Amino acid sequence: MTRLLLLIAGAALCFAQGLPSKVDELVGAYQKSNKFMGTVLVARDGKVLHAKGYGCANLEHDVPNKPETKFRLGSITKQFVALAILQLEERGKLQVTDSICLYIGNCPEAWKPVTIHHLLSHTSGIWNFTNDPAYRNQWMLESPPAKTMERFRGKPLEFAPGEKMSYSNSGYILLALILEKASGTGYEEFLQKNIFEPAGMKDSGHDSHSPILKHRATGYWNERGEVRNSAYHDMTIPIGGGDLYSTALDLLRWDQALYSDKLAKPETLEKMFTPVRNNYGYGWMINKQFGRKLIAHGGGINGFSTAISRFPDEKALIVVLGNYMNAPAGPVARDVAAILFNEKYELPKSATP
Repeated sequence: MTRLLLLIAGAALCFAQGLPSKVDELVGAYQKSNKFMGTVLVARDGKVLHAKGYGCANLEHDVPNKPETKFRLGSITKQFVALAILQLEERGKLQVTDSICLYIGNCPEAWKPVTIHHLLSHTSGIWNFTNDPAYRNQWMLESPPAKTMERFRGKPLEFAPGEKMSYSNSGYILLALILEKASGTGYEEFLQKNIFEPAGMKDSGHDSHSPILKHRATGYWNERGEVRNSAYHDMTIPIGGGDLYSTALDLLRWDQALYSDKLAKPETLEKMFTPVRNNYGYGWMINKQFGRKLIAHGGGINGFSTAISRFPDEKALIVVLGNYMNAPAGPVARDVAAILFNEKYELPKSATP
């Protein structure tokens, strides 16, 4: 029996040692076919198996991406806001069954049946303001949550609250307002003190164009077949839904904190990871991949494409942070998971002759 265990352990060690080269081969193929640039991290039991940057954090100055590089997260932001709301519920500051009109001034009559739970799970029926064709023309305009709310406050509900699930950034803009009202604390300050600091995430926060932020990645996208600097996007607009930045290493710290009681009670975390409709919980998708439970989310915002995949039963984590908006972060994460679990995958074909 002892010999068998040693053989199994030895095989696992050999596989772990071969994983980086396989991930390098995979990401190299994605670089050729989709111009992927970013950072990929693979961890298990809290231990890093692979963490490496690919391509440039800044093409103009040939600055390479690293595991310490800071990327805009896009909608991965939502899981942090969801936990912040649940922390407030733990502390008796609100209940997710509360009507949102208890916390939002000048609340429309149509929103009175909408609860915080509906916002968290995208089942509110509130129109998604980023679907507006005019939204692209408003990227450069400063717009804090209360101002952004005016873009959709007068829109009718698309369905009765709880009846369906329809992804809505508007809901998470409102959650940022609710967080501030219920806590009596600013959005950014609350997240820093209640999530980032307890989790040891020193390289995460609300992104803003103005401050000098060391190791910040520049965002790029494809324009008429060429890699270009992405269009400017004022980061007050997506507060609550897509405004945060982080690193692959900090997201590992986040992942590990979610296995502990550093941030919330186990029953609170379970609430976040329980599907409501269409496999969506509170700020996370709960699904299966390769027959394993998967808790995941993707993100995309001007110049950035991101994905985080947690396999809780295996204590495994995959983080893909890209500073090229057209890069397929989700498929990269899926194929890296296939490598980790020794499942089938195919290298993408090069788009260049």
